[in-house]
Amino acid sequence: MDNFIFTSPTYFVFGKDTENKAGEMVKKFGGTKVLIHYGGGSAVKSGLIDRVKASLDKENIPYILLGGVQPNPRSGLVYEGIELCRKENIDFILAVGGGSAIDSSKAIAGGVLYDGDFWDHHSGKSVEKALPVGTVLTIAAAGSEGSGNTVITHENGMFKRGCRTDILRPKFSILNPELTCTLPPFQTACGITDIMAHLYERYLTNTKDVEVTDRLIEGLLLSVINEAPKVMKNPQDYNARANIMWAGTLAHNNVCGVGRTQDWTGHSIEHELSGLYDCAHGAGLAVTMPALFSYVLGHDVARFAQIAVRVWGCQMDFANPEITARKGIEALRQFLISIGMPKNFEELGAKEEDIPYLVDALCCGNGRPGYIEGFVKLDKNDCEKIYKLMV
Repeated sequence: MDNFIFTSPTYFVFGKDTENKAGEMVKKFGGTKVLIHYGGGSAVKSGLIDRVKASLDKENIPYILLGGVQPNPRSGLVYEGIELCRKENIDFILAVGGGSAIDSSKAIAGGVLYDGDFWDHHSGKSVEKALPVGTVLTIAAAGSEGSGNTVITHENGMFKRGCRTDILRPKFSILNPELTCTLPPFQTACGITDIMAHLYERYLTNTKDVEVTDRLIEGLLLSVINEAPKVMKNPQDYNARANIMWAGTLAHNNVCGVGRTQDWTGHSIEHELSGLYDCAHGAGLAVTMPALFSYVLGHDVARFAQIAVRVWGCQMDFANPEITARKGIEALRQFLISIGMPKNFEELGAKEEDIPYLVDALCCGNGRPGYIEGFVKLDKNDCEKIYKLMV
């Protein structure tokens, strides 16, 4: 196990009707004027925004609203939010929604107190300070409610890039599983896929002797695999929703990732798909993961065989562990198909003829050096082969 420093200071408020505590939480963490940042009309139509506003009114905290966050959140709205916060003297940002609203809020928070272009933070420059952010989560997926990560797509080039720093971890996150019960099945399945991807990205490590975090990851994967069919069959299953929501938070607050190297090439490969085609991130990951894992399998057959046995219940073939490893990858693929995820480029809406563009954007776009690096270092030739496996 590697040395590590870990902090997870987010104050979590979990359970039914907890969105009504939003104003109380903002006050607790020093907010005196709030930007409520949210996505489309569902948060308004459901009455959630009104409940959040009422909770702020109760604490005599003024607020400004900025809606319009879309999946794969865009830089244009981030720039708008930064200027609005400066103009209105906002000192706290409250994200209401899923990972997209939270990521956009974090990018705004880092940009308001920065003299340059916020995109610098998504191009390698450290975030030195940021406005505090709180969240009211409506989708169990990205884990942004407990992490310091934010991913934004810049309209100039449609580059989808991340920024990661503990400075951007939310001060508090309100998690009411009831708010996820009305999600369409496809969005629920995309969220489940994203949670599983976050766990796999940490499982694929080159660090030895990390049994504790291996077991944490395996346990969370087993829980998600157990609960997912329940919510796909009965969207109103509160307890299954609750388990998936908390699993999503634990999958990405990095408690499972400390003391070990991590991968994240899968997310990088997928980001080009959702950046170009505007497909759902989880759907893109469902197509990406089996292809990537099949390609890099030879780098550490034992690790893939281990997760096949411990998570997917495959029988270990000691004479040829690669057979077991491949069975585990196929079990993942079939599980994702079973919850309604796409299995190839065609079902995702991607085009084989775009692969050269995807590879160039992935490996060279926005200042990248011609390769991506994680569990395995992948150059342009590798990435082209991986994308072709998705066709």
